[in-house]
Amino acid sequence: MATKVVLGFEKPLVELEEKLDEMRVCLKNSAGERAIAETGGLNSEIEALESKVDALRRSIYNNLTRWQKVQLARHPERPYTLDYIYMMTQDFVELAGDRRYSDDKAIVGGFATIEDAEAGFSQTVMLIGHQKGRDTKDNLYRNFGMAQPEGYRKALRLMKLAEKFNKPVVTLIDTPGAFPGIEAEERGQAEAIARNLFEMSALRVPVVCAIIGEGASGGAIGIGLGDRILMAENAWYSVISPESCSSILWRSWKYKEQAAEALRLTADDLLEQGIIDRILPEPLGGAHREPETMAATLKSVLIEELKTLLARDTDDLVAARIDKFSGMGVWEEE
Repeated sequence: MATKVVLGFEKPLVELEEKLDEMRVCLKNSAGERAIAETGGLNSEIEALESKVDALRRSIYNNLTRWQKVQLARHPERPYTLDYIYMMTQDFVELAGDRRYSDDKAIVGGFATIEDAEAGFSQTVMLIGHQKGRDTKDNLYRNFGMAQPEGYRKALRLMKLAEKFNKPVVTLIDTPGAFPGIEAEERGQAEAIARNLFEMSALRVPVVCAIIGEGASGGAIGIGLGDRILMAENAWYSVISPESCSSILWRSWKYKEQAAEALRLTADDLLEQGIIDRILPEPLGGAHREPETMAATLKSVLIEELKTLLARDTDDLVAARIDKFSGMGVWEEE
């Protein structure tokens, strides 16, 4: 059985939850269960502790620092791209290879159907996203979610295929960054990312991008230019990670918390800055606590956004997308 991952700030809560579980087991296994229940002794203690756990849970997760949100975004039990694909779509057909060099396992993609029978909505989309691993072997296979040039070229090939068949593109972003190895630079890492930005800006189909975990630097933006940018409540999105920022500014990783505050990399920060368009609420405690609930939230928002985008004129859609990103970072000096 896999060991549960507990983050530092979660320890007081986990200790109370474990105590509560022990008391519930004690009540269930007690020979005098009925007598205890009738007197209300243990039941009253359990109810009191449940209230205390609930209050502490809300106090912790409703007041997270930026660094604590970074930690939640990296939680190893958090749902990844393939998890979301299988929870919220049907008939997923994965497509592989960039037709130039190889197939990068750090990026997955293919056609799938998103549907809502009650709303009468059914749409084939091209789903593309970063994919991390769950254990050491899988992480090596997926290169820890760090794509190489062939990954971005595969993503672009799939986007152009979607454009050919007039299908919307949905990207799921979750990467610590593009792979920084020398071999990636030799094969044109920067060019591959830049080419994606150029091509995505003019794709003649709707493009919706969602940051579901980590959104680091060019590795994220390489599949992150779209008509609508969504971001999970506990995700982060920045030009650099807090650790790398700390290393550059203070010559040490010890100041990563201060760096996270200075970078303003949370969903609330980026919505305020106009970088993203919408925040995806997460279950209390993070997406990994209730992955099915998080997938249902993402699915409903995607359907809502796609309905709106599919109704728009293609030329207007492309023009608005270009204007949206051209306006970012523009400032005037009085």
